Amino acid sequence: MVTLYGIKNCDTVKKARKWLDENTVDYQFHDFREDGITRGQVQQWVDELGWEVVINKRSTTWKSLDTAQREAMDAESAVAAIIEQPTLIKRPLLDTGHERHCGFNAESYRQLFRKHAL
Repeated sequence: MVTLYGIKNCDTVKKARKWLDENTVDYQFHDFREDGITRGQVQQWVDELGWEVVINKRSTTWKSLDTAQREAMDAESAVAAIIEQPTLIKRPLLDTGHERHCGFNAESYRQLFRKHAL
């Protein structure tokens, strides 16, 4: 099952959901503000993708962290920060069941779903 993680009011998440709907991809939407996320999920994402990919350094949440916290960020502290403030995640996070991807790009999604023949 394909799962799209994000928050409902995020414009990029809305674009990804629209693309998935228009391309008849069967998916489940998981709003991590409402539905939560587990330390295990976040750890898996960070292990697989790298914390630098999972954390959105352009987000207001990232910018609201103090400079020392941003400069000292590593995989372990990134997981803790994401658990505390899930909006640090680069949205959307797409889990195809085979791979995970952060962000939305229509061409990347097209190639990804062609590859997995979903």
